[in-house]
Amino acid sequence: MNDYIPPALLDPRPTRYRMRLTVGEHSARHIRRVIRSFLHEWEMAELADAAELAVSELVANVVRHVPDRRCALLVQRRAAGVRVEVTDGFAGLPSARREMPEDAEGGRGLVLLDAVVDKWGVEPEPSGGKTVWFECLAPR
Repeated sequence: MNDYIPPALLDPRPTRYRMRLTVGEHSARHIRRVIRSFLHEWEMAELADAAELAVSELVANVVRHVPDRRCALLVQRRAAGVRVEVTDGFAGLPSARREMPEDAEGGRGLVLLDAVVDKWGVEPEPSGGKTVWFECLAPR
């Protein structure tokens, strides 16, 4: 008799969530709820604050910089935490500005992202767009 049980049968919770959407000014609020819901379901609630803030910044960048405001969101549970990806069709790559005037009203999103997540990056897409991703790791 074989005692092997596939991992998918041991934990029936989904390990990823993907959606395509056109974002607007209030979309980040709804996406934060999705992130928080999955992190609670995956027993990673301690990552919710950082992940919600980070995804808000990525969605805000789509609203500000992507002409058609279309993107895809991927939330993926990992053994060590969570990975979130936002993919859009705009080829412009974001860059974090380290030096800014104190009264600047924008431009700090990626600096904030860097401060609250464990890893993040940008990957150009073959289609001409890009994926901006981050990972939040669960404490050991």
